[in-house]
Amino acid sequence: MLGIGGADEVPTHDIKLLIPDLPGAEELLPYLRRLDSNRWYTNFGPLVRELEATLAAGWPVPLVPTPVELDPLQVVTLNTGTAPLELGIAALGLAPGGEVLLPAFNFPASAAAILRNGLQPVFADVAADSWQLTPSLAREAANLRRLVLVIPVATFGCPLDVQAWDAFVADTGIPVLLDAAAAFGNQTIGRRASVAFSMHATKPFGIGEGGLLVTRDAAMAARVRRMSNFGFERGRAMEVATNAKLAEIAAAVALAQLSRWPAVWAARRDRWAVYRERLGAIPVALQAGFAADQIPATLVLNLHVSATPIASQLKTSGIETRRWYCPPLYRHPAFAQCALFGAPTSRDTLSVTEQLANQTLGIPWHNFLTPHDMEVVTDTLVRALQHVQ
Repeated sequence: MLGIGGADEVPTHDIKLLIPDLPGAEELLPYLRRLDSNRWYTNFGPLVRELEATLAAGWPVPLVPTPVELDPLQVVTLNTGTAPLELGIAALGLAPGGEVLLPAFNFPASAAAILRNGLQPVFADVAADSWQLTPSLAREAANLRRLVLVIPVATFGCPLDVQAWDAFVADTGIPVLLDAAAAFGNQTIGRRASVAFSMHATKPFGIGEGGLLVTRDAAMAARVRRMSNFGFERGRAMEVATNAKLAEIAAAVALAQLSRWPAVWAARRDRWAVYRERLGAIPVALQAGFAADQIPATLVLNLHVSATPIASQLKTSGIETRRWYCPPLYRHPAFAQCALFGAPTSRDTLSVTEQLANQTLGIPWHNFLTPHDMEVVTDTLVRALQHVQ
C-alpha cells in the first residue's frame, strides 16, 4: 500500500474524482436517426416535447402523498442548469432590489441568477447535519427582513423537505424556488415550491448541458417557456427575454439517458453501498438527510479536521479530490457586498458554513469506480487522517 506524504513517493493509482456516465454511440443512434428523419433541430421540436411529456407523466421519484388533488406536473426543458434558476426567478415578476435568502454554502449559480434579475442575495447559514438552509432559519429571516423569495439548495443531491417548504410558502406567502441541481433521482415535487434541476454532464442525470424547471404552476411554466424563446407569443416579443431553449440533439441524449436511467441508478446504488460500509468505520461525518433509497450526487465528507493537508496527501497517492463550495459565496469577490443572516446568537457570522468550508472534502464518486478503487480511497484516507492527528 502507499505511504503518506513522503517527498519521494510516486502515485501508483490514478483515481478520478468524477467521470460522467452518458449514453454511448450505439445507445444514441436510434434517437439521432429520429433527429435526421424529423429535420427539426431546435424551437420545441418533437424530441424536446417527448422528453418533457415523459418526465411530467412519470417523475422518477415517488410524489409526496397528499389528501389534496395536485395540479399536473409541468416540465420545461432548458439549455443549461442555470437557466431554470434565472428564468424561474424572472417568471415570478419580483420588484427590483428585493432580498432573496439562499445558503452561503453553495455554488455561485443561484447567487448570480439573483443578481442578474436585479435582486439582492442574503446569504444564510446551514444546518450542521444536512448542510442545507432550513425552513426554520428562513422563517426567522422572514420575520426580520423583507424577503421576496427563498432559494434553498439540495446540497450535493440531498433532497429538500418539500412538504416543509410548501408549508413555508403557505404560511408566509413568500415564494420558494428549490435549487435541486444535483438531486435528480432524489428530489420529489411538492405542491407550491417550484424546482430547478441541472443536466450537466457531472450530474446524476447528465446529458452534457441542460436544465429542467419542474412546477405545478402552469402559468409559471408557460412564462418560463416563453422567456426561453425571446419572449415570443404569436409572433411578437411580449417581454425582454433570452434564448435558453434545449436543442433537439440535447433532447436526443436525454431520451437515451432516460432509457438507461434504471441501470445508471443501480450502478450508483451498488457503489454507494460499498462506500457507505467502508466510510462507516472511519471517523468522518457523512451528510445527513438521505433516505435509504437515495444516493449522493457527489460524495463529500466532513473530516472534523482541516481538509487542506488531507487533500494534499490524497493527491500524492494519485487520488483526485475537490473542495466544493470552498470558499463560501460571501468570500467570492462577485458577492462580497451581499448581506449575511446566521443563527440568532451571531447574525453576521455563519459558523456552520465556515466550519464546513474548512473541513469538508469531496472524494472520487462515479459509476466507473471499482471495489479496489474504493478500498484504496478509504484506506488512504484513514492513513491521511492518522498522519494529521
